[in-house]
Amino acid sequence: MTMHELEKEYFLNTYNRLSIEISHGEGMYLIDKSGNRFLDLLGGVAVNALGYSNERLISAIADQASKYIHVSNYFVQQPQLELAKILCEFTNYSKIFFCNSGTEASEGALKIARKWGQQKNKCEIISMENSFHGRTMGSLSMMSNLDYKEGFGPYLENCKQIPFNDINKLKGSTNESTAAVFFECIQGEGGIFEVSEEFVSTLSELKKRFGFLVMIDEVQSGMGRTGKFFSYEHYGLNPDLITLAKPLGGGLPLGAILIKDNLTDVLKPGMHGTTFGGNPIACAAGKIVFDEIVNNGLMHNAEKVGHYFKEKLKSLVDELPDKIKEVRGKGLMLGLELKFAGKEIVNKMLENQIIINCTHNTVLRFVPPLIMKKEHVDQTINTLREIIIP
Repeated sequence: MTMHELEKEYFLNTYNRLSIEISHGEGMYLIDKSGNRFLDLLGGVAVNALGYSNERLISAIADQASKYIHVSNYFVQQPQLELAKILCEFTNYSKIFFCNSGTEASEGALKIARKWGQQKNKCEIISMENSFHGRTMGSLSMMSNLDYKEGFGPYLENCKQIPFNDINKLKGSTNESTAAVFFECIQGEGGIFEVSEEFVSTLSELKKRFGFLVMIDEVQSGMGRTGKFFSYEHYGLNPDLITLAKPLGGGLPLGAILIKDNLTDVLKPGMHGTTFGGNPIACAAGKIVFDEIVNNGLMHNAEKVGHYFKEKLKSLVDELPDKIKEVRGKGLMLGLELKFAGKEIVNKMLENQIIINCTHNTVLRFVPPLIMKKEHVDQTINTLREIIIP
């Protein structure tokens, strides 16, 4: 039996798997069982910031595994404490909560907002249409896309979605009952749409007026991907709460919530928790990920190579205006919107041994490892051009 045949026999049918069977990874490449090398611009869906087979990451994982793999959160744990200190001090956030994933971070953020708002008669959570915050019921309650939601309701009350960047809807939706506004500064699954300056300015004014929380989802856009550690830094925001995950654990399950001083006393012991969150091996990996991104130049590389990549994509737009609408995004979180469905382009790129994906039906999404070089950009652009031009 092939791996794909075994998958069909034993797995719930929830994934559209790619056709290749992976043997291992090296740097920017995944290698299949026949030795074919695939340039990976999906990066485990924005997870593998360091690429594949990073020796420091592997060593940290092995070292911690030799000490203990799990002891539960009844114990203080050195890897957790060290990573918490690094992240809080670097970001100027007061406290952190570790969980396993982005969707768990969204759940925790929702609970914090509801608990905080309970004493203030604020119960409503406002989020954006076209957003993606995870697959759990709380996360789905903050999303609008029926592809993810249909058939799973009813959802949580007092969760409202408004069109992204719609100033009038934002003004008409916020009031004294608003507990929090939760959104992505760059919508990942939604097609790499950026928050507008006018939206941010209006949000800041409304926050002063009504006193709600601003919560930012940095699960896909955080950890240096956009050329800054968090994407909100591009837009002059000062969130009360941030969710992060994806690259944080170096490929191991690790999410987190960072909060400001005003939220540090919201949760008391026993109100929220997790069995596996902040796993010591994942936290040991997280320290290496942070060091590589911030201190060893990967965040700067994301900015530099991302700018080069975006300019090359813009040139492709100018060259093929009848086939390509525009390019969006920052750093190494880029989207190329086509004027037709992108699935076939993704398939043809795979045939040419380049892995990308398509989101929002027409948007080719590029979230590669942050170790990407200009030569990889050139290969991608040349291949795209050959495929898009019949």
